[in-house]
Amino acid sequence: MYWTDWGEVPKIERAGMDGTQRSVIIDADIYWPNGLTLDYEEQKLYWADAKLSFIHKSNLDGTFRQTVVKGSLPHPFALTLFGDTIYWTDWTTHSILACNKYTGEDRREVDTNIFSPMDIHVFSQLRQPNATNPCAGHNGGCSHLCLMSPAEPFYQCACPTGVRLKDDGKTCMHGATELLLLARRTDLRRISLDTPDFTDIVLPLDDIRHAIAIDYDPVDGYIYWTDDEVRAIRRAQVDGSSSQFIVVSQVSHPDGIAVDWVARNLYWTDTGTDRIEVTRLNGTMRKILISEDLDEPRAIVLDPTNGYMYWTDWGENPKIERAAMDGSDRLILVNTSLGWPNGLALDYTEGKIYWGDAKTDQIEVMNMDGSGRRVLVEDKLPHIFGFTLLGDYVYWTDWQRRSIERVHKHTSEREVIIDQLPDLMGLKATNIHKLSGSNACADSNGGCSHLCLYRPQGPRCACPIGLELINDMKTCIVPEAFLLFSRRADIRRISLETNNNNVAIPLTGVKEASALDFDVTDNRIYWTDISLKTISRAFMNGSALEHVVQFGLDYPEGMAVDWLGKNLYWADTGTNRIEVSKLDGLHRQILVWKDLDSPRALALDPADGFMYWTEWGGKPKIDRASMDGNERITLVPNVGRANGLTIDYAERRLYWTDLDTNLIESSNMLGQDREVIADDLPHPFGLTQYQDFIYWTDWSRRSIERANKTSGQNRTIIQGHLDYVMDILVFHSSRQSGWNECASSNGHCSHLCLATPVSGYTCGCPVHYFLNPDNKTCSAPSSFLLFSQKNAINRMVIDEQQSPDIILPIHNLRNVRAIDYDPVEKHLYWIDSRQTIRRALEDGSQVTVVSNTNSNQNLDMQPYDMSIDIYSRFIYWTCEATNVINVTRMDGRAVGVVLKGDQDRPRAILVNPERGYMYFTNLQERSAKIERAALDGQSEKFSSSLA
Repeated sequence: MYWTDWGEVPKIERAGMDGTQRSVIIDADIYWPNGLTLDYEEQKLYWADAKLSFIHKSNLDGTFRQTVVKGSLPHPFALTLFGDTIYWTDWTTHSILACNKYTGEDRREVDTNIFSPMDIHVFSQLRQPNATNPCAGHNGGCSHLCLMSPAEPFYQCACPTGVRLKDDGKTCMHGATELLLLARRTDLRRISLDTPDFTDIVLPLDDIRHAIAIDYDPVDGYIYWTDDEVRAIRRAQVDGSSSQFIVVSQVSHPDGIAVDWVARNLYWTDTGTDRIEVTRLNGTMRKILISEDLDEPRAIVLDPTNGYMYWTDWGENPKIERAAMDGSDRLILVNTSLGWPNGLALDYTEGKIYWGDAKTDQIEVMNMDGSGRRVLVEDKLPHIFGFTLLGDYVYWTDWQRRSIERVHKHTSEREVIIDQLPDLMGLKATNIHKLSGSNACADSNGGCSHLCLYRPQGPRCACPIGLELINDMKTCIVPEAFLLFSRRADIRRISLETNNNNVAIPLTGVKEASALDFDVTDNRIYWTDISLKTISRAFMNGSALEHVVQFGLDYPEGMAVDWLGKNLYWADTGTNRIEVSKLDGLHRQILVWKDLDSPRALALDPADGFMYWTEWGGKPKIDRASMDGNERITLVPNVGRANGLTIDYAERRLYWTDLDTNLIESSNMLGQDREVIADDLPHPFGLTQYQDFIYWTDWSRRSIERANKTSGQNRTIIQGHLDYVMDILVFHSSRQSGWNECASSNGHCSHLCLATPVSGYTCGCPVHYFLNPDNKTCSAPSSFLLFSQKNAINRMVIDEQQSPDIILPIHNLRNVRAIDYDPVEKHLYWIDSRQTIRRALEDGSQVTVVSNTNSNQNLDMQPYDMSIDIYSRFIYWTCEATNVINVTRMDGRAVGVVLKGDQDRPRAILVNPERGYMYFTNLQERSAKIERAALDGQSEKFSSSLA
């Protein structure tokens, strides 16, 4: 076979049709060799050069070179031959030309006006003459390709790219046996390690946005990879088929992934959620293994035979750690002389751990117990990322060199596998079918109903989030009831039966959780955070986390869910208010705000329409009111700081802990018939009740305990070693039963349906709104006062009830210096420290920038005050930098300057559009004044000195 090459070194080459005996036959007097054809009769080679404008010929070995057409052709491209004539296409003349193949004479145009003539051939049997063909019979005996050859036996069997030929010289292996799997940012590739060409093949996969980590399951032949942008873990077969998403929720930055090919589980690290998690290989039965003391976990590898997992953490204190594959027995192996340990690989045969560090630029190795650490490679490693080991070689990707390299683990000999390939990420070298190692999880999943996690001591059965292990330690069930408790930085669940199920609910961003409740109908938990000053909710598996109340909270230490009216009640010790909203935080209303002194614990009885709360102020007590805030009475006056207020709905009794006397007490629903249930506790705090038991937390004993709810006997410690458990409750449907009218169509109320004892319910409105005469719907206040604080805008109304002010739920307010209101569009306008005028609706939605002075880099604009002309739809605003009064349309389009004088320094401004005047303060150097002018700035008629 013959080919032209018009690269940096132009040439014509030839080789056997099996790729052997390659040689350059023409490399002089050549520039753009475009056309090439053979004359089989005369055994000659013809070629056309588009730069040198000629057609030459030579013998088939390049000797005896002759000119056919001298350098006069405009731009010859393709060339063919038939009989005594050569034919070629020309890009410049848009034609097909011909001439005599010996002399170049008799030149003529065969066809013309061809838009873009490219290749050309003569169709004739004579152009494909017969010859002896060793491949003709049975494909030469080859299983795949039979290629002709210039050397005896004049043919050679060959295999598809990356597949090795067996020793018989005829049969190909069934695909590659050793593969390098490569994740690039937007594609996955495979490279066969069986053949020396290391050709990379892109897998036909859709929608890869930012692939990072990659691993392989040799049992089912699936590739697993993580995608940082789609926030998912996916898998597909090696040929790209059967692609599917397997983990899609609560995935943030999954930087590391590892297949447990024995127990059929998938492990991954997530540097966004700072967790190590496990699922079955199909993405079911998800469980969090490690969620504490992880900073930036990245690479993870497994040793299923010995029951260990290893991972790197490149956070503030970089380290390589080991734990059993169930997350227990955690141990730091290395935490010195590390920077960014990105890659990790295990050598199972020799019992070694290799890692690559992108900051120290080294590849190191040590024994599996952390001993015997030494450097393997330390030069020309600008930025290691992906890292893997197979046989005698360690492979890695390098971000800066854009290469994949390998090094022999004993001789340290290096070799480049692939060069100049950008966006290289994870890497996995694997044997396609070969399995190594096993453990007891391989046999019937270790007898486990769900997850079998192997440890050095043997298999351990585990349950996905929401299930509990029963006493046989193998079977997971959905528990009828369980305990929930909040503990500063996390919210956990624990079995009522066995104490082997203390599990954190996977929530991100919890700082200081305090009060806790749940809604059993949609399986959600609600909690207050006194550090973030928010009330949040999420499903029991940690998904769909959202903040439902984010404004106007100080110390929301009591909270309860009204499961019938779908309302949320909370008590704020800092603001001294008890408030209510819908479960999503909408339609917020303040129920009790007068004569409240540090309200703390809160309990609801929606079926009877009462709410109960404790106060911790100067005179601690327990009060009751209807759930619309009316009919308030004190039930228990002589009590210490009561906490953990809980209702036994079946027996109709109240329970609480007393922090001043360290008692657990009980009374009937009217505060009478008081009984001491426990009087010998060091520091009881949280309390809940379920069936015949009360459960409480003790800050001194650091425990959760239970006892009989009437006698206080039969005490059991449910869980120890727990610091500062804030709230505790039992999750069970019996804690949220009953019925009231709000449970049916929200009582036909437009906003809030609030349960009451006698009439059953009243309709409630958002704060400052008032109930219409139909007693069902609400109307917005027609007059109110707005005022700004540094980072908030408040609203208050002047009424007989002296309603309290509220903070409007508008995000990201900074140094609000001026506000106004447009009653037509119901928009609130303000000037902030970013020197912009912004607007939003009162519910915080539709925030837009009306005038952005930074967009055109005009730093001379510093809005100081503004006033709206609601009729002409203009905003008048004063500028501190230019000392003028500007006019802007409501959509931000400039109208112009209405007042500008050398001595003027206008600041505060107010327009009176009914009279056609504006009033403003003018801070002139000698005499500050209040002035009046027409709205067009003309005819100043009035000024009053501010001497």
